[in-house]
Amino acid sequence: MSDGLMNRREFIKRSFLSGATAALVLSGLNGWEDAEAATLQVGSLIDLTRCDGCEYRKIPACVEACREANKRYFPNPRKEDLKPYWPQKNYEDWSTKQNITNRLTPYNWTFVQKVEVEHKGNKTVVYIPRRCMHCDNPPCAKLCPFSAQEKKPEGPVIIDPEICFGGAKCREVCPWHIPQRQAGVGPYLKFAPKFAGGGVMYKCTLCYDRILQGKLPACVEACPRQAISFGPKEEMRREAHRRAGAIGGYIYGEKENGGTSTFYVSAVPFEAIHRALVAAGQQPAMPVGVPNFLDTPNGIGQAVLLAPVAGLLAAGVAVYKGMKYKEMKGGE
Repeated sequence: MSDGLMNRREFIKRSFLSGATAALVLSGLNGWEDAEAATLQVGSLIDLTRCDGCEYRKIPACVEACREANKRYFPNPRKEDLKPYWPQKNYEDWSTKQNITNRLTPYNWTFVQKVEVEHKGNKTVVYIPRRCMHCDNPPCAKLCPFSAQEKKPEGPVIIDPEICFGGAKCREVCPWHIPQRQAGVGPYLKFAPKFAGGGVMYKCTLCYDRILQGKLPACVEACPRQAISFGPKEEMRREAHRRAGAIGGYIYGEKENGGTSTFYVSAVPFEAIHRALVAAGQQPAMPVGVPNFLDTPNGIGQAVLLAPVAGLLAAGVAVYKGMKYKEMKGGE
């Protein structure tokens, strides 16, 4: 057995052997000796038949755990930096609304929707934990002009606040409009405070830092009903199909936006859930089979036009990262 495979096995044991996920992960080890060069792709499964929204709590356990685990990454703008940037006439400031937990914000990266869904003449209340889906081919990362977003080899899609100018292209091309912007922070203040950017975009990272430390994402660890599972992506996919088959249910996230690392299972069709969310005016909705923006004519055109600009900006980002590294090393 190679050192690389041993490292992956040890990583899995440290990361995933917790609660109901353990059996799934152990079965996922089979056959890995034939794919030693592969990087483990992780994913999550959210079972809506098990989520009750923690209605007995003031804040759902997954939301509270996420906020606690990630609070050190939350933006901290100065009041003097909160102002419009050209050509905008306003700015997005959530710094005085940090306690909001019923929607996505730069300070709240996951929340739980509650909606009444009608199916076959029956009405059912459904609770839906929402956050970044961590897509397989994320248009947010591919079309970010500043190369501020990256899909990590393990699967999570991450925004680098050190190079994000808050242009919000990521939110525009996301089918669920997940990333949220906070003004008055980020590199635009240093490079072009009056003419570019407008802050930094924030969203769920799937607790990538915890994954690298051999821990579960905070929401998974905190859920009292084991409604959220985490492990090797293909195991999560297979478990989603097993669970859906057992209850005669439905799967979401496997095909949407070209495929994601997040799979939902529900006892009612997601078309019905989507209609109910739209009727209730809740965002984000859950459009079924929504195509990847990169596969649309508009998306292809934007990618072609952006390519040369992105190359130049990427070079600038590399220089900037080098400067930041030297600063951290004390100017060596």
